[in-house]
Amino acid sequence: MDAQDAQDRNDHVVFGRNIRAARDSANISREVASERAGITVEYLGEVERGEKWPTLKVIRAIARGLEISPAKFFEFDDQDPGTAIQRLRATLENRTPEQQQLALRVVKALFGL
Repeated sequence: MDAQDAQDRNDHVVFGRNIRAARDSANISREVASERAGITVEYLGEVERGEKWPTLKVIRAIARGLEISPAKFFEFDDQDPGTAIQRLRATLENRTPEQQQLALRVVKALFGL
């Protein structure tokens, strides 16, 4: 595998993780997300693991089912510290107040705050 193949593989994995993160932050199961997108649960799982690269039509269908812009799936810059904060914020936005409080307690315990 050459460097370009490795980068392509990494892009597929990050792309899939972004879909999974968006689905998790929306608190939507894989079953519901795949039904909304008109694809199988198995195929969505393969995309989320970076094993398959979906067509633009499928990317748009997944995004529509999650009620977000497809552009969110293409945010590949994990080196930006702001990205982690944005992802954390997006994940917590759709959680219950109780879940948000639990997450805050975990962060405080993790960092001794």
